[in-house]
Amino acid sequence: MTLHIDRRGNGPVQLVLIHGWAMHGGVLRPLVEALAERCTMHVVDLPGHGYSRDCGLPLEPHACVAAIAAATPPAIWLGWSLGGLVALTAALDLPRHVQALAMLCATPKFVRDAGWPHGSDGALVHQLASDLETDYRATLDRFLTLETLGSADPRAELRQLRELVFARGEPDLRVLQEGIHLLESSDRRAALPDLAVPSAWIAGRRDRLVPPQAMAWSASQCGGDYREIPQAGHAPFFGHVEALVQALEPLFAGQRAGLASMSFSDE
Repeated sequence: MTLHIDRRGNGPVQLVLIHGWAMHGGVLRPLVEALAERCTMHVVDLPGHGYSRDCGLPLEPHACVAAIAAATPPAIWLGWSLGGLVALTAALDLPRHVQALAMLCATPKFVRDAGWPHGSDGALVHQLASDLETDYRATLDRFLTLETLGSADPRAELRQLRELVFARGEPDLRVLQEGIHLLESSDRRAALPDLAVPSAWIAGRRDRLVPPQAMAWSASQCGGDYREIPQAGHAPFFGHVEALVQALEPLFAGQRAGLASMSFSDE
C-alpha cells in the first residue's frame, strides 16, 4: 500500500500539508477548507496514520520526504507539530522541490535540555511512550488535552480534535512509538542556517507544547518570518484559521510571483 495523499482545492498555489503525531491529514480540515480557492493542496496521512495505516513505511523523516516528494509537484510544504520535522527535512534536502517552508507550532528540537530551554519536558515525552504500551487510547486523549492547553476555548478545541482524530481509524502503535522516538531524539538546530528556501514560523502565543520562543529563535537562525497568533494554542487551525491564513499569505504571494514570472518568460 502506498502513502495516502488527498488532493484538495483548486487554487494556483501548490501546498503540501503534513499533520502531527498520532493525528492524520483530516484534522487540518479547517485550514484546508479556508484555502480551497487559494491553493491546490496535497494533504498527507503519514505512515501508520489515517488511511496510510498499512502502507509499511517507517515514520522516519527522510523516508517520508522521499515518498511525499515522489507523489507531489514542487510546492510549499507546511508541517504542523511533529509534521514540521518532516517538512523541515524536505526543505533542507530538496530545496528545488520544496519552494517554501511553513512551520506551524513546530520546532527543530522538541525536548528541553540544558542547552535548549525552549523545549517540552523530556519526562513528559518519556511517560507518553511508556503509557502507550498499556492504554494508548487514554494516552492519546491526554496528548490531545495537552495540545489544547492554553487555547482560548480548550473544551471546544478538545471536542473537535476528539471527533476528528479517530475518524480514519486507529493509528498503528508501532509508528506512535517511532513518533515518540523522533520527538525525543531529533535535533535539526545546527542545520537551520543552511535553509535555502523562504520560511514562515507560525506560533500560538499560548502553546504549551512548542513554546513561541523556540519558533522565534528558529526563525532568527534561518532568516525566516516569525508570526505569533494571539490567543492560539498548539492547534491554531481551530478557532484562528483566518489569522493563520494571513500568516501564510507572504509565502503564497512569493509562489504566485514566481509563477507569474515563469509565465512571462515563456511568452
